[in-house]
Amino acid sequence: MTLNVVRKNIFFKPDSRRVLARYFNLSVERSIKIVQRVLKMSKQEKADTLNQVLRNFSKRHRSVVSILEKNYKRTETILREMNIKDEDVTYKEKLLIGAYFTMEYSIEAAAFFNPSVVESPDQTQLKEGEKRIILSFRATGEGHVSSIVFRSAIIDKDLNIHLDEVGTLLEKPKQFKSHRYQKEDFIDKLLQMHDPEEDVLTVIRTKLTDSFTYEELRRFVREMQQENELTPDSQTLMSQIMWLASSHYEMTYSLDTSISERVIFPISDTEKNGIEDARFVRFRGEKNQQTYYATYTAYDGFTILPKLMSTKDFIHFKVQPINGKIANKGAALFPRKIKGKYAMLCRVDGENNYIAFSEDINIWQQDITLLKEPEYPWELVQLGNCGSPIETEKGWLVLTHGVGPMREYTLGAILLDLEDPTKIIGKLNEPLLYPNADEREGYVPNVVYSCGQIIHNGHLIIPYAMSDYASTYASVDLKELLDALT
Repeated sequence: MTLNVVRKNIFFKPDSRRVLARYFNLSVERSIKIVQRVLKMSKQEKADTLNQVLRNFSKRHRSVVSILEKNYKRTETILREMNIKDEDVTYKEKLLIGAYFTMEYSIEAAAFFNPSVVESPDQTQLKEGEKRIILSFRATGEGHVSSIVFRSAIIDKDLNIHLDEVGTLLEKPKQFKSHRYQKEDFIDKLLQMHDPEEDVLTVIRTKLTDSFTYEELRRFVREMQQENELTPDSQTLMSQIMWLASSHYEMTYSLDTSISERVIFPISDTEKNGIEDARFVRFRGEKNQQTYYATYTAYDGFTILPKLMSTKDFIHFKVQPINGKIANKGAALFPRKIKGKYAMLCRVDGENNYIAFSEDINIWQQDITLLKEPEYPWELVQLGNCGSPIETEKGWLVLTHGVGPMREYTLGAILLDLEDPTKIIGKLNEPLLYPNADEREGYVPNVVYSCGQIIHNGHLIIPYAMSDYASTYASVDLKELLDALT
């Protein structure tokens, strides 16, 4: 049965005008020279240069002065090394120094792809047949560093998406708070990463309190490094302890930002090279409480770390690592518990689709179950999921991606039993969606890819990326799709 998949004529493309202000991080030696040069400028040169900065950049950022103040503060260790007292630097000199240590970063310059979609928590002021939605995207800029960005929109009764006005003053969180760690959970995760020497592990267990903050842990590591002659292996362990600790955090955005202006940019060391492929899902908990979760992959340039992000309002976010046997790329959470346990789609071997269950949403130590191996010609290289399962009256609908000849990515679909999702009760024997002539050209050719879908007015709405460059969406009649699967 050939399904009628309707491609929509709306495209989400990279926009190089969307910039964040970042700290311009230089070596100590170069930083000292820059500060010396700035302070040697004449009074008039300083005034003229600062005025130029404010004139050229104040309209590009919500508060450029606050940005300059913040980045000046990050140079205070440099000033101390130069024996310059803070009170000896005028306020305008501080702003000017801050400007020399600030850079703009175009977050979408390279790509705008791998979208997911969820229903917005705000469903007010809508017409009949409309739904307010939030789309997430992987935005990639200079150096191929990825972040998460959002767009708000309304989808109407005819399945047309109408984007809200996209804000221009991009913002990182106004508040950042490190996590409080539980010793046993922290050590369990550490043991998954490293097999430490027994005497060092004993010291860690003895000296760490049952719970501790990031700063307390940093002091402990510093003391260990100063007071003990550590082997190279134990030095590596100390680095991994701090790497792991930096992966837990919370962040809050200012209420006067629109959702399209909030950028989840890499913050911790574990994700400094990118936040990849967030799969958002609206999760229904006890008493029908609603939480939005997103699984994503943190990448530091060498190692990946799967993470779980949660929010109720898309203003305050909490981030933690995913621990256990499923800790790999491409995890996707079910939208509710099944028989009292969380359920997760995963791919632990890079090739096959699996399913796992856990009583703890962050720790997945129970056995995983093989769900599906590559079977059809279009998926013989590898399989993966395309986001969280969607509950229907006939079963859990799961879109998959398969990689076939010429490394072409296509989308397929399977149907899982509602009560026992380890059982596949239906599958398509041909792709649901494949790259057409207009979609196969891009940064990575011959790819269509999605990280999440929703049902609206009897249709499955599928936002998807085109060859790792831009995104669009398609729709398919839900009944026809389910009939083809059963």
